Amino acid sequence: MKRMIFGAKSERFIPLVPIEQTSLGFEMETAVAPALVKQEISYTREKQMSNKVHTGRLPIPSHIERIKIEVTPDVDVTGLTCIGEEVTEELEYKAGSFYVNQYIRKKYAKPDGEGIIIGALPTRPIEKGMAGAGLLASIIIEKYVDHLPLYRQIQRFKRAGMDIPSATISGWVHATCKLLQPLYDVLKQEVLSQDYLQADETPIAVMDKNKEGATHQGYHWVYHAPEIKMVLFDYRQGRGRDGPREILKDFRGHLQADGYNAYEIFDNERITLLHCMAHARRKFEQALDDDKVRAEYVLQQIQKVYAIERKAREENYTQVRRYELRQSESVAILQSLHEWFKENLRQVLPKSLTGEAIAYSHGRWKKLSIYTTDGKLEIDNNLVENVIRPVALGRKNYLFAGSHEAAQRSAMLYSFMGTCKLRGVEPLQWLKTTLSKLPDHKANRLRELLPC
Repeated sequence: MKRMIFGAKSERFIPLVPIEQTSLGFEMETAVAPALVKQEISYTREKQMSNKVHTGRLPIPSHIERIKIEVTPDVDVTGLTCIGEEVTEELEYKAGSFYVNQYIRKKYAKPDGEGIIIGALPTRPIEKGMAGAGLLASIIIEKYVDHLPLYRQIQRFKRAGMDIPSATISGWVHATCKLLQPLYDVLKQEVLSQDYLQADETPIAVMDKNKEGATHQGYHWVYHAPEIKMVLFDYRQGRGRDGPREILKDFRGHLQADGYNAYEIFDNERITLLHCMAHARRKFEQALDDDKVRAEYVLQQIQKVYAIERKAREENYTQVRRYELRQSESVAILQSLHEWFKENLRQVLPKSLTGEAIAYSHGRWKKLSIYTTDGKLEIDNNLVENVIRPVALGRKNYLFAGSHEAAQRSAMLYSFMGTCKLRGVEPLQWLKTTLSKLPDHKANRLRELLPC
């Protein structure tokens, strides 16, 4: 039951309580109930005083706008001396509302009819479009961060008194993505220039004009660069090797992925492939009901190496110090566990859950242990899996992409939003500022506009 309820949220292994400890001790023999005697019991109990200090109500951040409202007594205070004031704060909220930037440009006639002088309009994200950077940014953030489909945003706009056609909003999103495309290319270069990437893929349903009444299952291939905290989403129409082969054609370094065989082609002289310990652990967690003794032993050993990783993370170890810690503590545990795999592989049924779990880890043990050879490498692929989660949430709300082109545009926007999240950047403000600057920004300085 613990695995059913908590397994999807946390895979940290918790040993199950032995059955003898949970026995309720029911006896099957019939026993005569003893006679009940009423007895009055009284006692004095000492109440322990809590040392916890109440922190008070939630503080309101200082950057929130304050509107001063002066409250005066309802009696005459003429001639009285003010000795101070009390300030009480109430947090309020005003629903998002529209406003219009009205650019008024006066025209001046030159003498002798030589022409007219008028101020130049500032560059806008969509040339001759009526949508400002703030509105465009809000539409995109609400869809790709807050998972609010466009048709629901249209309904909300109607309630605010602004009826915007669906085709218009779709056109705005398309034009915004066209403006962002050069910046996306810069982000792609930054990610692929790293020497350590984590990769994973997730499905996305796409409307296909060639399949009436049905959708095509495409895939977002995701590449995460942990050292610079940036992520790249790349849409492909399938789950084959062609997508990652094209993206990673010039990549050199370490590539971390799960056991999916599409990544095996990258284990060569220029790319070192390493696997994810979390996937190996998951196999044994699923095998607890099949062979509790063996599965518990493996989970306990894996828990030990994860405890070492947790220590390094919580104490902010440098890469060098994390490497030294792994060499002194993790390597011995992993070597012992590998020997255990060799001994037990032939003692279990190959098709059992335990047999499959042991075979999975034993066959990939070298790639599962590579992380100990470099302090920059992670023990698992959980960081990239965390980046993918918003896509799964979005699928539940807007269900599918309208076309393959729309799916690629969503990959671009997920790349920016994921990078904002990894770098702790507020996405709405970043996107609004970026859309305002992009039209006039020099192409050779686009990197300055990436979330940072």
